[in-house]
Formats: sequence, C-alpha cells, structure tokens
Amino acid sequence: MSTDMLIPSTTHSVVILMADDDPDDRLMAKEALEASGLLNEMRFVEDGVELFHYLEQRGHYQEAPCPGLILLDMNMPRKNGREALKELKNHQDFKHIPVVILTTSQAEEDVRLGYELGASSYITKPVTFEGLVAVMQSLGQYWLEIVRPPDEMER
Repeated sequence: MSTDMLIPSTTHSVVILMADDDPDDRLMAKEALEASGLLNEMRFVEDGVELFHYLEQRGHYQEAPCPGLILLDMNMPRKNGREALKELKNHQDFKHIPVVILTTSQAEEDVRLGYELGASSYITKPVTFEGLVAVMQSLGQYWLEIVRPPDEMER
C-alpha cells in the first residue's frame, strides 16, 4: 500500500473560526495562517456571545459559512470559552464541529476542564510568531488534511 492512500493530497476547503477577544492575537493568528501556507479562510469573533451569533447566522452573520474548525480562547468577556464550549458541545447543530482551545493558560485545571467539556485539543499559545506559524501548520496538516470530518451539515 502506498502512502498516497493514507494521507489526502488536498486540504479540505473549510472555514476556520477563531473566538478571541484580543485584536493582536487575532491579527497574529491570521498572519501565521498565511505564513504557514494554508489557504483556508479564517474568520473572527470576539467572545462566546458573538460566536453563537455567527453560528446561528444572526445579525450581520446571516450569510456566514459554517466553520469546519473553531479555535477558542478560554478567557473572553461576556461568555468565556468554558461557557461557550459547554454550550457548543450540547448544541445539536454544532457539537460535531472540532474545537481547539488556543489560549494563554497553562494551568492543569484548565486543560482538564477543556477536555471534560469536549475540546478536541488544547494548545497553549506560543510566545513567538514563529511558534504560532508552526502551530498553524500543524493544525492545518492534522485538522484540514488528515482528519476526515463528518459530511458538511446543512444550515
């Protein structure tokens, strides 16, 4: 069996949605995604409330495409990442979307809670841009090239 059969050669054309209240972190993530060579579209929301507005296509998100991957910061105003993750994983329409926690916290309690609430992965934000590029490359390779997601759900 050749290795071509094991690893798909094309990246799924999925939208990456990042929920993070820090504009600098959002900009760095966008630039790191571009520097990593991934061509996927990346969209942003600032907190858990806005995350659900996006997912439920409310307000100015009426035409928003369903994300294939959510990057979630744990420390946001209004509805934090813990609350948003719990709600996401209990929501019939959104529980299938992989959620990668991308946050500054290294606390074991936060890591454990993230997984208990249904996170697919937990990553501590790198302190350098080069580290973030490496994370984006790894996320892209794993979640967008190797993993087979469920067929896209209709809204």
